[in-house]
Amino acid sequence: MKRTMIKEKEDVKLKNSILIEGLPGLGMVGKIAIQYLVKQLKAKKFAYLYSPHFPYYVLVNKKGGVRLLHGFLYYWKNELGANDLILLTGDGQAQTIEGQYEVAYRLLDFAKGKGSSLVVTLGGYVEESEGAPKVLIASTSRELLEKAVKAGVAISPPGNPIVGMAGLLVGMAPFKGMEALCLLGRTKGYVPDPKAAKEVLEALCKLLSLRVDLSKMDVEIERAERMLDRMKQIAYKRELYLERMKREERVKMSYIS
Repeated sequence: MKRTMIKEKEDVKLKNSILIEGLPGLGMVGKIAIQYLVKQLKAKKFAYLYSPHFPYYVLVNKKGGVRLLHGFLYYWKNELGANDLILLTGDGQAQTIEGQYEVAYRLLDFAKGKGSSLVVTLGGYVEESEGAPKVLIASTSRELLEKAVKAGVAISPPGNPIVGMAGLLVGMAPFKGMEALCLLGRTKGYVPDPKAAKEVLEALCKLLSLRVDLSKMDVEIERAERMLDRMKQIAYKRELYLERMKREERVKMSYIS
């Protein structure tokens, strides 16, 4: 395999589709959000994205079989609305600059061929301040920005870099004659963050007029908070242990002198 390719298992005809991307990144916000949408909407997998720019290892299943890392593309037909959805997530992102651009270009080309005129990317941003906005937006469309502000979403500060596929798809979409927006949820970034994913999904549903029950994410949020509390307790006990060892060392040195 020399180039990024998308392998369709089913030729799906979509209506005014919207591509929504959520690949692994800070706090796994995008991936958690897409996986939840796939489950709630009962979206169907219809294509795989492969690239030589993905990490060079395979994943082994329970039976000893192997597979290449890849992206997953799902579709959902909106019977009550104007836009069908293409949902993208996957195992990881391209590991090189050239790879990021190639994958983004291939995805936009594919989505355009499926009738997409809008691309939405989901991800996380690290902000330690609790007073920071829960969700930020950046977009190529003034109309979408104004709609987001009315929905309670804050505009991303100037100069704020959006790294990886979440940023490149938005930046490259106009070259394909497409509009794009990015929604970023506030996260600590070092553990999976379903709370940030839920906040991003709430903003997404308002912007796209989607009806999705998000209450089932609360169980995952509680589980993540318990895990974070355990991590804090472990870190605190480690600090106490190191401090005790330092005191004992100082006592020994004092005795020797």
